Amino acid sequence: TKQYVDTVFSSKTKDPLLPVFRADGQDMLSVYDQTKQACDYARKYQSPCVLLYRNLVRRFGHAATDRQDAYLDADVIQAMADTCVLEGSIRQAIEVLEYTTYAELCDRFENIQQKADRAFQTAISESKVTLDDMLGKVSVPLAQLPERGTAFNSTKNTEKPQVMRKHMTRVIEEALSEDPSVVYLGEDVRHGGYYLVTEGLAKKFPQRVLDFPPDETTLMGAALGFSQLGMTPIVEIPYAKYLDCGVDMFYEIAVQHWLTAPDSTNAKQKRGMIVRMQGFDRGLFGGNFHTHNSLAHIPPGVDVVCYSNGQDYVRGFRHALWQAKHGRIVMLVDCTNLLNLRHVHGKDRAWEHAYPTDPTDMVDFDQVFRYSSVDATSETNPNQDDSTELNHQRARIAIVTYGNGVVTSLQARKGLVDQKVVGGEDEIDVIDCPYLSSVPAGLEKMLGDYDHVLFADICKEGPGSNVFSSMITSLHQRGSLPESWGFVGAPRTYNPLGSTVTFLNQDTIEEAMAKLLNQC
Repeated sequence: TKQYVDTVFSSKTKDPLLPVFRADGQDMLSVYDQTKQACDYARKYQSPCVLLYRNLVRRFGHAATDRQDAYLDADVIQAMADTCVLEGSIRQAIEVLEYTTYAELCDRFENIQQKADRAFQTAISESKVTLDDMLGKVSVPLAQLPERGTAFNSTKNTEKPQVMRKHMTRVIEEALSEDPSVVYLGEDVRHGGYYLVTEGLAKKFPQRVLDFPPDETTLMGAALGFSQLGMTPIVEIPYAKYLDCGVDMFYEIAVQHWLTAPDSTNAKQKRGMIVRMQGFDRGLFGGNFHTHNSLAHIPPGVDVVCYSNGQDYVRGFRHALWQAKHGRIVMLVDCTNLLNLRHVHGKDRAWEHAYPTDPTDMVDFDQVFRYSSVDATSETNPNQDDSTELNHQRARIAIVTYGNGVVTSLQARKGLVDQKVVGGEDEIDVIDCPYLSSVPAGLEKMLGDYDHVLFADICKEGPGSNVFSSMITSLHQRGSLPESWGFVGAPRTYNPLGSTVTFLNQDTIEEAMAKLLNQC
C-alpha cells in the first residue's frame, strides 16, 4: 500500500485540479490541521481533493485470516505490534499539549470499561433473535392507504386517453407538485431523460429535478443521502442493465433500511425511495445493454412492480410514493415497448387510457388485473369479495404475466382462437400481476378459478433471471396451483442489436399454451 500511495500521490507530481493534503497519523495537531484544510478547500471550490493520513500502522493485520507471516518478516510484524497510535496520542495530549493527566485518562478508561461490562451483561440477558424476528423486520411495514376521495366514485373521467409515457410524466409532476420533499434525480433528466419521461419538469421544478453524471453508484448513494435527510427521492436508472453498475450501493440501501426499520422502542423511520428502472425488455436500440430483460437484483425487503399500461402505472406510482414516504424502497420496472404503445390489435387504440385524476386512487401490491375479454377488465383486491369484479364470465384457462407480457398475451389469446386451439377468447383470461417481489394475495385468490394456468415471464428463463419461477414454487408449496400449469419465458441468451427475436413473443406463448392443453 505504501508503494502504491507514494507512486500515485507523489509530492513531485502535483496536480492543480486534485490537491493532496498529507497528515501524520501519529500527530493529532497534524491530523486536525490537514483535515481542516482539506474540508475548507472542498467547501470553498466545490471540488474534490485527496487527504492522506500517513504513518498509521495497522498493528494486528486485517483479520484473523490475514496471514501476515506469509508476506512480512517477523521483525516487521513485531515493530507494527509495538507501534500504538493511541498510546502516542495520549502521550502527546499529556506531555506536549498538557491538555490532561494520566490519572484523569485512567479514570476515564475505567469508566468506559465499566459501561462496556454493564452493556455486555445486559446484552447476554436479552432474548436472542429468532427467524420470525428476522422475517418480520425485513422491511418497514406497509403503510395503511389513505381513504379514497368522493371523486373516485362520483365523477366520470373525461380525460383524453393517452399513451403510457404521457401518464408517467404527469404523475411525476403530480408528485413534485404536491410534496416539496420529493426530489427527482438521474442522468440527463433535466433534458427529459433518455425516453422523455421527465420532459419539461426541470423548468417547473428547477431545484428538485437534478442531473447526475453517468455513475450509478454515486446516483444511488445520493438518493440514500436525500432519504436520510427526510426527503423522498425518485431515482431514474436510464437502462435496466445499468443497475449492475450501482448494485452494491442498491443492496447497501436495502440493508440500511432493514437495519433502521422501526420496532417497539423506535417508532421513527427515515424516508424510503422510488427507483425507476427503465429501458427494460423488448427494444431494437443498443442490444443487450439497453434492452435487458433479467431481474436478478431484488434484495429482501425491496418492492418490485412492473405495470402494463398508463392508467395502472399512475395508480401504482401513487401507492409506491406513499409507501416510500413511510420508509419502503420500491423499484418500478418500465418496459420500453409500452411507453408509446397505442394499439393491441390493428389500430384499435386499446392501449391508450384516461388519466386517473383522483389523487387517492391507488393500486396496492396485492391487486392483480383480469382481462376476461379485449373490452372488459377487472381488478381483484384480496380484501374484497368476488362480487366486486366486473363483467367476468367463467373461463377455464389463464395466462399470468406482467408488463409487456400483458399485450403479448392478449395478442396470443386471439392467435389461439384463430388457430382453433380454443373455441373463443372468452375461454382464456389474461391476468396482469404487477407485483413481483412475492406472490400477491390477489393472484393466489384468483388462481382457484382456473383449470389450466400458463405463467408467461418476459424475463429470461433459467436460474437468477426471472421472477415467476420463485412464485410458482411458493404457490406449489401452498397448494394453490391447479393440476395443469406451465411456464414460458424469454430464451436464455443475450439480446442482439436491431432484433427482437430473443424476447418473449406471441408465437412462444401460443406454442406453450397449445402444449399445455394437449397434455390434458
